[in-house]
Amino acid sequence: MPDPVFLPLSTYREFPPDEMRRRARTFRDEMLRRRTVRQFSSRPVPREIIEDCLAVAGSAPSGANMQPWHFVVVSDAQIKRQIREAAEAEERIFYRERAPQEWLDALAPLGTDENKPYLETAPYLIAVFAETYSLSPAGRKVKNYYVTESVGIATGLLIAAVHTAGLVSLTHTPSPMGFLNGILRRPPHEKPFLLLVVGYPEADARVPAISKKPLAEIATFA
Repeated sequence: MPDPVFLPLSTYREFPPDEMRRRARTFRDEMLRRRTVRQFSSRPVPREIIEDCLAVAGSAPSGANMQPWHFVVVSDAQIKRQIREAAEAEERIFYRERAPQEWLDALAPLGTDENKPYLETAPYLIAVFAETYSLSPAGRKVKNYYVTESVGIATGLLIAAVHTAGLVSLTHTPSPMGFLNGILRRPPHEKPFLLLVVGYPEADARVPAISKKPLAEIATFA
């Protein structure tokens, strides 16, 4: 095994404490403005914006730097319709048969149901896939590590990048999601992680009257 190669940390920038506080608070305030949206405009979004957001996602840390993710960006109307039809079929079964009442009660404040028109309306659907293993140039299977954790971090960065760019998003996770492999022609070692709906909100978009837990409830300093 060859020795690892290390380079100087030339990308790190240190700031004075006051500037660090300002930057942290500015980012905090910006991200606290983020809301999940279910009413999307069909207004087009320049592709390069999505490309830059995906580059942010691809910068995420991952187990052994295996980068076990693949993003399929869907803008084609016919493919979006196929995804909507397949997703709504699964959602109908979920809401009518699979979901226990406790889960339905938890979803009630969000006003969700099996109807997902935004899957066609929004200009982009980004299907996030988790790669259970990678393939070497010679076609050999290479194990990936901490796949779920790695893809989750990358998806979080993607959501933050989309918001910072001035767009809105929705995480959609119909269960099961295996239909995405067939529609998007992805290999079986790629497992659907979620669908991220991306675009502009409708002019009269409304969001649920919910709030986030305060810091004291989500963090402990020891």
